Amino acid sequence: MMKMTRSNLQVERIVRRLIGLVLLLSAAAPADAAELSPSAQKEIDALLNRLGTSKCQFYRNGSWHSGVEARDHLQMKLEYLVEKGLITDSEEFIEKAGTESSLSGQPYKVRCPNQEDQPSAVWLRSELRTIRQKKQ
Repeated sequence: MMKMTRSNLQVERIVRRLIGLVLLLSAAAPADAAELSPSAQKEIDALLNRLGTSKCQFYRNGSWHSGVEARDHLQMKLEYLVEKGLITDSEEFIEKAGTESSLSGQPYKVRCPNQEDQPSAVWLRSELRTIRQKKQ
């Protein structure tokens, strides 16, 4: 039996992520694929911008990432979901991209200065409410 070194664990983690990404990208688009409305796209862009410019950290797959890294990751997931016609609004974006890892199934978390960790979906929904209130 092979001893698991730190390097082996890192390689294993990368391989698991790549397998998950391949599975995610290889999913077939539904025949009745819907489109993301321009208003939903603006909301999601604003949400991703808030995450990217925040001083919050984003937890996924066992490690904490900066807001910029989180934004980039969720942007990648958004592009995939839009391409496949799998989301139509901001709530679906949060549910399908911002709640948990499509690779491991582990929930995402957000940690902001002077606040306790919280599920990312809670943070994202709160930010979405703020974005919508400012539009009124």
